[in-house]
Amino acid sequence: MIIVNHRGAPIMRRRLLGGALAAAAVGQPFVLLRAQSWKGADPFTLGVASGCPRPDGVVLWTRLAPDPAQGGGMDDRTVEVSWEIAHDERFARVAAQGIARATAAEAHSVHVEARGLEPGRSYWYRFTAGDARSPVGRTRTAPAPGDPSPVRLAFASCQQYEQGYYAAYRDMAAQPLDLVVHLGDYIYEGSWGVRHVRHHRGGIPTQLAEFRDRYALYKSDHDLQAAHAAFPWLVTWDDHEVANDYTDDVSPRTADPVQFLAMRAAAYQAWYEHMPVPAAMHPRGPSASIHGRYRFGRMLDVLVLDGRQYRSHHACLQGPRAGPFTDCAERTAPGRSFLGVAQEAWFARELAVTPTQWTLIAQSTLMATADRGSGPEPVYWMDGWDGYAAARTRLLDAIALHRPRNSLVISGDVHAFYAADLRRAPGQPVLATEFVSGSITSEGPGASAMANRLARNPNLRYGRGDKRGYALMSLDARACAVEFRAVENEKLLDSAVGRLAGVSVEDGVAGVSA
Repeated sequence: MIIVNHRGAPIMRRRLLGGALAAAAVGQPFVLLRAQSWKGADPFTLGVASGCPRPDGVVLWTRLAPDPAQGGGMDDRTVEVSWEIAHDERFARVAAQGIARATAAEAHSVHVEARGLEPGRSYWYRFTAGDARSPVGRTRTAPAPGDPSPVRLAFASCQQYEQGYYAAYRDMAAQPLDLVVHLGDYIYEGSWGVRHVRHHRGGIPTQLAEFRDRYALYKSDHDLQAAHAAFPWLVTWDDHEVANDYTDDVSPRTADPVQFLAMRAAAYQAWYEHMPVPAAMHPRGPSASIHGRYRFGRMLDVLVLDGRQYRSHHACLQGPRAGPFTDCAERTAPGRSFLGVAQEAWFARELAVTPTQWTLIAQSTLMATADRGSGPEPVYWMDGWDGYAAARTRLLDAIALHRPRNSLVISGDVHAFYAADLRRAPGQPVLATEFVSGSITSEGPGASAMANRLARNPNLRYGRGDKRGYALMSLDARACAVEFRAVENEKLLDSAVGRLAGVSVEDGVAGVSA
C-alpha cells in the first residue's frame, strides 16, 4: 500500500503508526475524524471527479461546498479531508490513502495526485470531511507502455447551461469508456440564445467569487456529475471560461490589457479549483500551463493543446468582434500564432517521440478550412484556425515532417458535428482526419448555413448543426471508429440520446455512414 499526501509526496509510514491511525497501515479504510466546521449536512454537493490518468496514478478532485449557491457555504478555516482509492467498490482493498487540506484560498477544493497504482485498471475513490462522506467515483489508470489494448473515449464541448439539459452526459456516463476529453467552453460567462430552460445566477462574472459561483452552478447538474464520477477526464479550455472571443490579453468586451488580465487571473483560478488537474496546472496570476501529453499503452497518444492563452490578436477586424469577415493579407501573415511560439515548439518535439498506433490532437476549435461566404469572395471566421492560416500550416508541416502514425484531431467550439480532411493545401495528401464533437447544449448553425458550408468546402466530409450531443471514439490496431451521439431534444430533462452518424478511419481515409 502506498500512502501519499495531496501533492503526491510519500508520507513516512512511521508517522502513521500507533493509536487510531494504526488501522490505515494494515490496509483498513483511513478516516481522520474532525469536528464539522460548516453549516449544512453535505459538503460534497458538487460531486467528485478524476483526471490526467497515467499508468501509475491519477488526479482525484472534489470541492467542499455545502451551500454552492451562496459562495460555497464554507468559512475561512482549513479543513482536513481524508481520501481513499481502492481496488474494489466496497473499499475492502485500499490501494492508497491520505489527508488533503482544503483551504479557503482555493475555494476548499481538493486535488489529490494519487500514485503507486497499477496500470490499465479501474479503481474506486471517495473523500471524507468531518462526519460527511462523498459519493464514490470510479476512475481508470492508463495502460502500461507497450500494452496493445484498444482505447474507447468520449469527447465533448460547449455546454451553455441555460440552453438545455445535460442528457448527453447521462448517456455518456452509461458508456463503457476509458477516458473523457473535454475541449472547452465548460462554462459560459454570458447569457445568449433562445428558449432558455434554466438560468444563470447573476450577471457576467469578472471577479473570482463570481467565477466560482458560475462553476458551482454548472457542476451542480447531476448528469454532469455522473459523467465526472464515471471516468477520468482530460480537459482544456476555450474562450467562454473567461470571455467570448478573447485572445491573449484582450477581449472584445475588455480592451484594456491590465483590466482583462486581472479578470483572466480570476477565471483561470476558478477553472483550476473545479477541474481534476494536478498542481502543475495551478495558475500563476493570469498564466497557467495546461497543455500536455498523455500516453495510453501502445495504442494512443493524446496531445492536449491550449489554443486560447497565447494566440495572436484577431486579423482583418472590421469591428470589435471576430467576424466572419472577407479575407485580408493579415490573415496569412507568417508571424501570427494560434498556440504561441513555445507551445508550437513543444508540439513539434512531442511529435518526434516514438509514436503509438494513433496520435490524437485534442484542441478547442475546428481546424479545417471553412469558407463561410455565400458569394464569390471567401469569408472566414477570424477567431478560429482560419484566422491563423500560417500557424495551421506550421502545425500540419510538423505532422508531415515527423509522420506520426494515424494522426487525428478532435475539436469543439463551433456547435456542429463535423468530419473533415486536413491538408496543407487543396489537392495535397490528407495529413490527419478531424472530428468535431458538436455541443452538449449550445445552439448551432441553421440548416441553410450548414448546407452552404458543406457545398463550399469539400474537405468537410460530414456536417450537422441542428443536433446537440457528443462523440464516441474507439481505437484499435486496425481502425478508428467515431460515433456522433445526438440528443433528441435538449430542452427536455429526460430526452433520449441516439446515434446520429458514424465515421471510420482506415489507412488514413475517412468513411461516413449516416
